[in-house]
Amino acid sequence: MTTQTAPTAADTPITPAADRRASFIGLPENIARATATGGGALTVVSAFLAWTWTSAFPGDLTVYGYPGGLQWLVLVAGVLTTLFGLASYGVKGLGWLVPAGADAAIKLSALAAFATAWYTIGAISFQLGGLVNLEPGGYVAALATLAALIGALALPFDRPDTLPADPEDSGLDQFKHNASNGWTVFKGGFAATRTPAPARVLPAYAEILIITAVLALGLLVFTYGITTDYDELFLGFLLTAGLGFAAIGKAGLIARVSALSARHRNVTMVGAFVAAAAFPFTQSDDQYATIGVNILIFATVALGLNIVVGLAGLLDLGYVAFLGVGAYAAAMVSGSPSSPFGLHLPFWAAMLVGAVASMIFGVLIGAPTLRLRGDYLAIVTLGFGEIFRIAVLNLDGISGPDVTNGSAGISAIPNLNIFGFDFGAEHSIGGFTLGRFANYFFLMLLVTLVVVVVFRRSAESRIGRAWVAIREDETAALAMGINGFRVKLIAFALGATLAGLAGAVQAHVTYTVTPEQYQFAHAIPPNSAFLLAAVVLGGMGTISGPLIGGALLFLIPNKLQFLSELQLFAFGVALILLMRLRPEGLIANRRNQLEFHEKDEKDDAPATLTKAGA
Repeated sequence: MTTQTAPTAADTPITPAADRRASFIGLPENIARATATGGGALTVVSAFLAWTWTSAFPGDLTVYGYPGGLQWLVLVAGVLTTLFGLASYGVKGLGWLVPAGADAAIKLSALAAFATAWYTIGAISFQLGGLVNLEPGGYVAALATLAALIGALALPFDRPDTLPADPEDSGLDQFKHNASNGWTVFKGGFAATRTPAPARVLPAYAEILIITAVLALGLLVFTYGITTDYDELFLGFLLTAGLGFAAIGKAGLIARVSALSARHRNVTMVGAFVAAAAFPFTQSDDQYATIGVNILIFATVALGLNIVVGLAGLLDLGYVAFLGVGAYAAAMVSGSPSSPFGLHLPFWAAMLVGAVASMIFGVLIGAPTLRLRGDYLAIVTLGFGEIFRIAVLNLDGISGPDVTNGSAGISAIPNLNIFGFDFGAEHSIGGFTLGRFANYFFLMLLVTLVVVVVFRRSAESRIGRAWVAIREDETAALAMGINGFRVKLIAFALGATLAGLAGAVQAHVTYTVTPEQYQFAHAIPPNSAFLLAAVVLGGMGTISGPLIGGALLFLIPNKLQFLSELQLFAFGVALILLMRLRPEGLIANRRNQLEFHEKDEKDDAPATLTKAGA
């Protein structure tokens, strides 16, 4: 019988970095990089050429020297591809953009340019009747984006090192570091890693300027997305924005900006609200300000739900009912002629009535049910949501007491008038005319600020730490002396109160509150299903996550109404892809990110060869 001994780390040469990297297409790395970068630059040039001969296709893509419509999106994707390509060559000043490496970012930005350009060409051909309607610029864009994508796919990707481990070697005493390319290889079986380039320390004012520029860019992207005036442009915006965001994330730029904002949290929060407050000044009428105020309502309610789901870990499927309780309570005391009480309280009092009513319902529902866990709690909260809707539907004077007017709801809710400021009238500020919905946008922005402050202070308090402990392991938290029932009831009541505040504003914005507005699921939010999806999509346990998730989940269904029956199908497919590719959400909580990707890290761990005998 012979015995074979596994090679030790000392006997195994360390494989050069280039040999441990592979690509999908067998092109030399220098040629692939040049092709991707050159294709990105040519994509930028193609955006300044005419793509079609007629202005019948929306956006007017017939002009030489000035992009229009979808050409702007292709231009942005081409600029990203070019910048990432130049950064991969080590061009001075661009290294700050790719702290985690440029290759993965090039792939995604090139894919964004390719998908948007070819989608545009396909839409032109389908709508106008064939490829014959393309001008030379369209063909240039198609070939340039294809070349950039081929070059990007030919770039090598990092393959984990699988050096065999020596059972008698700790693996910590020998390593090799190549400072030129950032590779660190540990002998003894540790995987090779690409270490991000350290960020150069910037002065505080420079970091604040960067944060300001990012917030301004965010306002520009949001305004562009919300004001897209035709369907093809919005679909192209989704393609470019989604893949572009992923490319920036792969480059490590989002993590770097997040680190800057963490060092300047108060500046970032104030800057974010200033940027949001600037949105109504970018609009000439109330067409898109209407969507803006409804996005704020939906996103604020999602942030309140994040206390219940993201911090305390309680699955609430009837949360929209608390929004309805606040809206109905405020509507009944705000001077509506259809209200059975005949009260007309000032707005601050109506808001308090809505918030307190929602809090009382939160306590009444939570007290007998919060001893349940998991799916059982979800079923009970789902039942509460349906009970609320059916109850207000039947309180019509026929099936029950005349309190809510049944399906007609509480209508003709008067506009607010606070300190002589009429929210229903137009006002001129600095030469800008602000309409009714712009006025309510500012009011809702103040409510959002209150909710953000409450969420932040609560999450950082002792009760917030208790919520997280309950979420992670309720049994262990109870063993450590945490009163689980009391802690969960506080989360439930606080979340309901914040939803009631938003509901009081919603009642005045929509003029009317009806039972149909507060279903579990329907095509247009707010509803419980979309609220929960906004929390999961944005990132549980974070402040900005539900705000961004709520904005997306309100904006996208409103813009995709032309899909009619396919709208929910497209929404479902998008959620499946997101949960597969980024289960921790768009703005990830660090703890959740580590938990979701724990399996990936284990899968990347190299195999260990042990001694075997034959």
